[in-house]
Amino acid sequence: MKPATMPVTAPARSAFAPLPLTLAFAAVLAAAPALALDPLGSDALAPPRPTLGGSEGQGANPCPEQPVSGPLSLTEVVERALCHNPQTREVWANARAQAALVGVAQAAYLPGLSLSAGQSRNRNDSRKPESYTQKNAGLTLSYLLFDFGARAATLENARQLLAAAAATQDSTVQAVFLAALQAYYQVQATEAALVAARESERASLESFNAADARYKVGTATPADRLQAQTAYSQASLKRIQADRDFKNAQGTLANVIGGEAHRPPALVPATPVVAPTREFTADVDALVAEARRRRPDLVAAEAQYQAAQANVEAVRAAGLPTLSLSAGPAYQDLGGNVSNTSSIGVTLNVPLFTGFSTTYKVRNAESLKEAREAQRERIRQQVALDVWKAYQGLITAGQSLQTTADLLVSAEAAEKVALGRYKAGLGSILDVLNAQSALAAARQQRVQATFEWNVSRATLAQSMGNLDISLLQSLPDAATANAGQSAASGPIQGSN
Repeated sequence: MKPATMPVTAPARSAFAPLPLTLAFAAVLAAAPALALDPLGSDALAPPRPTLGGSEGQGANPCPEQPVSGPLSLTEVVERALCHNPQTREVWANARAQAALVGVAQAAYLPGLSLSAGQSRNRNDSRKPESYTQKNAGLTLSYLLFDFGARAATLENARQLLAAAAATQDSTVQAVFLAALQAYYQVQATEAALVAARESERASLESFNAADARYKVGTATPADRLQAQTAYSQASLKRIQADRDFKNAQGTLANVIGGEAHRPPALVPATPVVAPTREFTADVDALVAEARRRRPDLVAAEAQYQAAQANVEAVRAAGLPTLSLSAGPAYQDLGGNVSNTSSIGVTLNVPLFTGFSTTYKVRNAESLKEAREAQRERIRQQVALDVWKAYQGLITAGQSLQTTADLLVSAEAAEKVALGRYKAGLGSILDVLNAQSALAAARQQRVQATFEWNVSRATLAQSMGNLDISLLQSLPDAATANAGQSAASGPIQGSN
């Protein structure tokens, strides 16, 4: 269908500028968006940069840019992970990119202004050949009046995708938060395990020296001496393996906070962990309900579903008629014959046949909407499972922490009695070795229980979408190998 145009006769002397002035005016208009940087305010829609305690520039802790100069606390480890981990930077950039697309959708509501200009040299090879220069310029203002909701649906789609990007950023931040906690406590746990392995090695050496002394005076058999020597070698091997695990944990922590794995930071000294005084109890149904309300990945899935629904409406509206307004002056110089005109008109565009492309685009959009709906339901069910597992893990960790404390006390006492009896000639070397093996196992179980207790609280908070700085205030700075005893006497040093 041809556009219905209503011409308006131009006055004899138009105010339209000559070609050079028109080009200068167009250059100013083209540079205006770049000078304004963010004329539609899309940057304000983007989520802020992830930092500990809130948005940077809004009362949050600023990201530390200086290199690590001393031992890091748990709070500093998490802070550096949120600021320097590549995952958080990636999702932040993706969210800002989606915010810019909201600006693109908003721009469809504004009129468009375009300039066309040209110059050509023409030659007429008729009976009276002649050459002339043709110059023309035009300025067109266009505005979409009506499009059956296509712009509105496109804008809603962009806004929902921005909400999904913001929720995805929150989900990634919580994942990095938890990874930093786990890496921090893993370093503390492996360091405590190394201390325990060294203590077991020392005790095995003491048993070997006792067996060797009794063998030399003839009160012990060669088998006693060989068994004690075997136990000492096994303890030395476990100490070597514990040292390897400790260094690997240090490298993992350095990676989480955005540093080099071969340059791990030092950590503050460990502090004793306090066992829970009572068993943790809570209404699981209430926990699941709160998790489904706060979990950022479920929020993102809901926003993606809403965006897919808006996209269906936008695709359908794209196949419907549109009504546009256009107006503007025109300038033409045809071999010295100058004319200035202006026009204003409305254009109705009715797509009659598009080769069934609209049909299949709508079908594609509806299928994607169904996929997003299924994804939302899958994540909704996964939230309940995550909360249930984290809840049970926290209960088990609390019970294990108390049990391993009692186990460690009894194992230490049993080892002292067995070694004392052997030195007095009243017990066998097997009793000593068994007691020392049980003590070594109790120490390792205590270390693991401490690690699981510290991490399980953060895991439950993360499964509920509630992992933030307030949790750090209730966590100890480090895990310990023994109740009431620090696992290290100084900062845990990084290896070069």
